[in-house]
Amino acid sequence: MKYIVNNSNDPAYNIALESYAFRELTGEDEIFILWINEPAIIIGKHQNAISEINKEYTDAHGIHVVRRLSGGGAVYHDLNNLNYTIISNKADEGAFDFKTFSKPVIDTLAGLGVEANFTGRNDLEIDGKKICGNAQAYYKGRMMHHGCLLFDVDMTVLGDALKVSKDKIESKGVKSVRARVTNINNELPEKITVQEFSDAILEQMKKEYPDMTEYVLSEDELKHIQEIRDTKFGTWDWNFGETPEYTIERNVRYPAGKISTFAKVEKSVIESIKIYGDFFGIGDVSDIENLLVGTRYEYQDVLEKLQTIDTTHYFSRMTTEEVAKAIVA
Repeated sequence: MKYIVNNSNDPAYNIALESYAFRELTGEDEIFILWINEPAIIIGKHQNAISEINKEYTDAHGIHVVRRLSGGGAVYHDLNNLNYTIISNKADEGAFDFKTFSKPVIDTLAGLGVEANFTGRNDLEIDGKKICGNAQAYYKGRMMHHGCLLFDVDMTVLGDALKVSKDKIESKGVKSVRARVTNINNELPEKITVQEFSDAILEQMKKEYPDMTEYVLSEDELKHIQEIRDTKFGTWDWNFGETPEYTIERNVRYPAGKISTFAKVEKSVIESIKIYGDFFGIGDVSDIENLLVGTRYEYQDVLEKLQTIDTTHYFSRMTTEEVAKAIVA
């Protein structure tokens, strides 16, 4: 395993670095990166940015909005939030096994005197309070797992910058959603800085992977990463994209995630469709969108078209029937 030292706090650059390591450093079997962002909302690959954030607030406070490569929901980062990335060519061995990839963090916290547990869809918790969300992305047999660790984040900004969707409020209640979150530093018997915590995780990784050595990026590689940042992850097109033209909007939440669909339907036929959500999946959901163009906007027709593919490739832990019902009643 290799580790990359990254001192950048630019969210778009840090996700560009992730992307470069994930998609282009394919000769390295395993890569580990720790990184810290300036105040930012990092949205999931399939999410509609405008519906997930309080844009008036983020604009007024200079909070970045950047879309990542993996699915899942939106998270708030600041300079007291620690992120980690593990990239592996062994995608088939631990597909969606968040628990395995969270072990170094759990072990680090144990060494600091705190018991953390893996629970729910993709969370790490201390005493029932969430301290970390995890997500994964897949690309040509390669897997990227990353975690967002709440170390000493300003929770008031987190609440103001992120919108809590109506369906989440109805199913859990606002108080229960916010009560489930805590900062790691609040739970430690002895307070430390986020940098000390980062150093502790790196040391734990070195213990668990004794052959791990540093991968030093060349000047050409650094220039290429900056180019990826400037032409993709730092652009409005990638992070927001155009609002789709639609005649029908549906929002459905299942235990495995939310699906929002915007469909332009003319004469009961789908002319175009855009699918958003905080669901997880390996495939690119644009495959589903293209598949459904020209299909009658009827449940049975949509279901029959979806049954021609493996929908779990795109919507993990959802049935084909659930996906069809999310698109048309």
